[in-house]
Amino acid sequence: MKIYKLFLLFILILSVRYSAALAQTGEYKIETNIAYYPEDIVQEDVYIKERCVLDIYYPINTKNFATVVWFHGGGLTGGEKEVPAALKQKGFCIVGVNYRLSPKVKSPKYIEDAAAAVAWVFNNIENYGGDTSLIFVAGYSAGGYLTDMVGLDKKYLAKHNIDANNIAGLISLSGQAITHFTIRQERGISGTQPIIDEFAPLYHVRKDAPPLVLITGDRELELLGRYEENAYLMRMMKLTGHQKTKFYELDGYDHGMTEPAFPLMIKEILKIAEEIGGK
Repeated sequence: MKIYKLFLLFILILSVRYSAALAQTGEYKIETNIAYYPEDIVQEDVYIKERCVLDIYYPINTKNFATVVWFHGGGLTGGEKEVPAALKQKGFCIVGVNYRLSPKVKSPKYIEDAAAAVAWVFNNIENYGGDTSLIFVAGYSAGGYLTDMVGLDKKYLAKHNIDANNIAGLISLSGQAITHFTIRQERGISGTQPIIDEFAPLYHVRKDAPPLVLITGDRELELLGRYEENAYLMRMMKLTGHQKTKFYELDGYDHGMTEPAFPLMIKEILKIAEEIGGK
């Protein structure tokens, strides 16, 4: 019996060491389910405790790396935090974020969560070796919408004493530029009724915003109006005098356009990081 117990202990130790090795493959490490709200807020709200957490995947033995805060899609009603495989082992850190979802909460709670997560990164990334001047915010679909809102409407980050202009770059993959359809649904407004109000990235176009990269699928294959919304956002940003807005349409791809979009995203991150480093 003692030999059997020793054998089980040996297997357990090997398993723990193997799991740790997997987490650090290629000189990277991942830490999961970190609360991004202060402890007193977390303890007051069960749903915040459940949903308002993030995973951080970062290069070890490296200093001053760039960081991408990544918001998942799901229409603001579903989805889970992720560290996209296509972004791994590229020399930068990825922070996968969960946020509260409708209908359990209504707008602007999920936008506030996104801002709180970005603020957590600004306040903590140096402890992992990251550079606060190289924090990018990005996301897909609903995550792209949250990216644009946090980066363009400065009030959300200002609540955390963070200037949104300090974001290195905003990268939105097929995000909505008008008021999100879930927010319209919360108000009883049809998804075919376009609204541009304070919950629309288009409402917050400004000359001094961080570099903005917009990527959508093919205009004929994308979700209703998604290409046109982003094309209009690009045009209005340029008309306000913003010099660093880019827009890519991925011919032949529908709303599930992340596979070809990720290489473009990486290219833009590296280019912007190089420009910041050269200043």
